[in-house]
Amino acid sequence: MGKKKSSKKRNIIISLMAVFLLVSAGLIGWGSWILFYPNFATEKTVYVYVDEKKDFNELCRQLKDSAGCRSLSNFKMLARWMHYPEKMKTGRYAVVKGMNNTVLIKSLLRAHQEPVHLTFNNIRTTDELAGRLSDQMMFTKEDLLTLLQDSSYCDSLGFTTETIKALFIPNTYEVYWNLSAPKLVQRMLREYNAFWTDERRKMAEQIGLSPVEVSILASIVEEETADPVEYPMVAGLYINRLHIGMPLQADPTVKYAVGDFGLRRILFEHLSIDSPYNTYKYTGLPPGPLRISTIRGLEGVLNYTKHNYIYMCAKEDFSGHHNFAMTLQEHAKNANRYREALNKRGIQ
Repeated sequence: MGKKKSSKKRNIIISLMAVFLLVSAGLIGWGSWILFYPNFATEKTVYVYVDEKKDFNELCRQLKDSAGCRSLSNFKMLARWMHYPEKMKTGRYAVVKGMNNTVLIKSLLRAHQEPVHLTFNNIRTTDELAGRLSDQMMFTKEDLLTLLQDSSYCDSLGFTTETIKALFIPNTYEVYWNLSAPKLVQRMLREYNAFWTDERRKMAEQIGLSPVEVSILASIVEEETADPVEYPMVAGLYINRLHIGMPLQADPTVKYAVGDFGLRRILFEHLSIDSPYNTYKYTGLPPGPLRISTIRGLEGVLNYTKHNYIYMCAKEDFSGHHNFAMTLQEHAKNANRYREALNKRGIQ
């Protein structure tokens, strides 16, 4: 009788152990699935953005809609277990094909961001600049524009609100998406100082210009000609005019003063506009760049072509190139040909 009871008890224990092992194996398998099973089926790397306003539920929706999250409930469960919703940090985070919940949540918790390759070019105004940069960053257009329009802030950097555009040198910069507007400006200041080496500053000094003045002249040159190959030639002409005290008489400065870069024909009414940017009315360089100058434009001024030309006129073939002249008589002939071409095309 005792043997039967002992045997029965042993069977119960074995059965319970078997159940326990099965349950444990199931829990381990389920836990491993939540922790390590690839939960994101995106075909290519996608990026999720967490700003100061985004909450956990919004992030989850983005993961479902954009990152191919297979089981949002599993992601949420693990994220809550790891206390991520209370510790969300701003940033731009990569979700790659086959990523599991653990790797992504650890990346989010540790703020392991993927940097942005920040680019900007072909920009004329600070408003346009602030918009282009804010489109690629977490800060708003107003955040940056407020700084660029603050005379005291610009002065602290060594610029004015008119010259602050010279600080920004078009290139591709690797930055974190959640970098604040003031910190981005500081980064641009470091890049500006890195560009303006002692050698380049000496080249500018030999021309009789400061780095900012080189940027201003480069902006005129870039607006004047469509072909970068012509930059040094055009720069040389304006430098000749500056050295002899002759007004620059640069059409792009008139367009800037008018507020219309699309003008095809500069009329006498435009030349009479009273603006410090009107180089037909005022000698010397205007108070600030007409646009954000490219590295090639800056180099075109620093390495200008030495010649004796002081006049130029757009070619009558509308190629964007110019005819150059040393005398007013030569220039008049070039200008007449260009006017005739304008008239033939009915350009007013």
